[in-house]
Amino acid sequence: MIKQILGRLPKKTGKAGDGRDAATANGNEPSNSYSVARSVEPGGNKRAGNGEHLPPAGSASSLAMNGAVVYHSNEPLPAFKDVPVSEKQNLFVRKATLCCAVYDFADPTKNLKEKEMKRQTLMELVDYVTSANGKFSEVIMLEISKMVAINLFRSSNPTPRENKAIEGVDMEEEEPLMDPAWSHLQIVYEVFLRFVASQETDAKLAKRYIDHSFILKLLDLFDSEDPRERDYLKTILHRIYELLEILGSIINGFALPLKEEHKLFLLRALIPLHKPKCVAMYHQQLSYCITQFVEKDCKLADTVIRGLLKYWPITNSSKEVMFLGELEEVLEATQLAEFQRCMVPLFHQIASSMNSSHFQVAERALFLWNNDHIENLIKQNYKVILPIIFPALERNARGHWNQAVRSLTLNVRKIFTDHDSAFFGECMQKFDDDELKQEESSSKREALWKRLEEMGGESNPSGIPNGKSSQ
Repeated sequence: MIKQILGRLPKKTGKAGDGRDAATANGNEPSNSYSVARSVEPGGNKRAGNGEHLPPAGSASSLAMNGAVVYHSNEPLPAFKDVPVSEKQNLFVRKATLCCAVYDFADPTKNLKEKEMKRQTLMELVDYVTSANGKFSEVIMLEISKMVAINLFRSSNPTPRENKAIEGVDMEEEEPLMDPAWSHLQIVYEVFLRFVASQETDAKLAKRYIDHSFILKLLDLFDSEDPRERDYLKTILHRIYELLEILGSIINGFALPLKEEHKLFLLRALIPLHKPKCVAMYHQQLSYCITQFVEKDCKLADTVIRGLLKYWPITNSSKEVMFLGELEEVLEATQLAEFQRCMVPLFHQIASSMNSSHFQVAERALFLWNNDHIENLIKQNYKVILPIIFPALERNARGHWNQAVRSLTLNVRKIFTDHDSAFFGECMQKFDDDELKQEESSSKREALWKRLEEMGGESNPSGIPNGKSSQ
């Protein structure tokens, strides 16, 4: 399973144009967003168009994607209740293939019959997935993921919301843009939501198709202007990332020494999952997976900590609090050698968090000293760590607005003074000297600016700006 995931992980899929080039190379017509993805051949038959997210090649049902399942454009498909159990899977494949047609909703008068047929078929798929009383087969999973990808991963979405914010548009006053294709998209989202939430979905098997590339494309859809689509995405991603709990159990069963592919999975798949803004939806499960790796192989602690520092939030305080909590869990499983490799950049970041004006961030950083293992690691390396964090300690003690933060800071200062009061005094002296130098530098700079202003006044006694006449 891990190999199959890794095969898709490292790179984000290319632009829509790449998908169109691939379609042309395969002899299929390229499809555009909100256009018919299945073209009508002479005789009324339709053939499947290319979606941007293709399932693994060579699987049994991939034949359906390549045109093996062909039917007349206006041939009605039977209802699931009208076919024997042995034929239900084949019928599902045919119905899912029919729903891979993507129509132009910009013109409400076009393809009315086909649009209604697709809508009714999507509703049948919702009922089928909801009422399933046995595990979904791999064929069903592949067809659902293919149909969802073709419908949702449109190649030309409206202008992303953040781009409009940059252009100075007032997002609070602007009316949201409603997608004209929502009558179909909503049901596609409903099929997918029922699938990922179903007890009949084998999570281990589903990861072959709902892989890292698939998830990244779902995350890209948060750029949608339609708030209804963003709401569905939040719900679906929350359910998908529950699969990380199962992955954590798998990691727990890894044999030692860890295989290189397992380490690559940590580096290329799990650690980058800290980057999305919606990480709070699955952070608990992600943190568990990360900690499992470090507990399995303590030498990975340096890699994990540097990965956290790479994706450390700058302006998102609630996310920073989560990172500090995960950092504590990782440090609990970290041994001295790995701690020493990353302690310098680590404590530069911790010092910054300690000085945060957001009291919860500052508190969470100072709470690290409540952990006996972490405190012991710090004490063994205090001559490196204390000079890094001392300015943050002193600034907090002298002027942080929050009383709780000041109290915690004084507790941390006491730990260092009790451990080595002489070295603490040296750090205090250096801090005072640096502060004095900074004040002198600021005074000189202010004096220089004042002198320049005076010189400017002397060269222009009339007070009239240069280049302008008094008349």
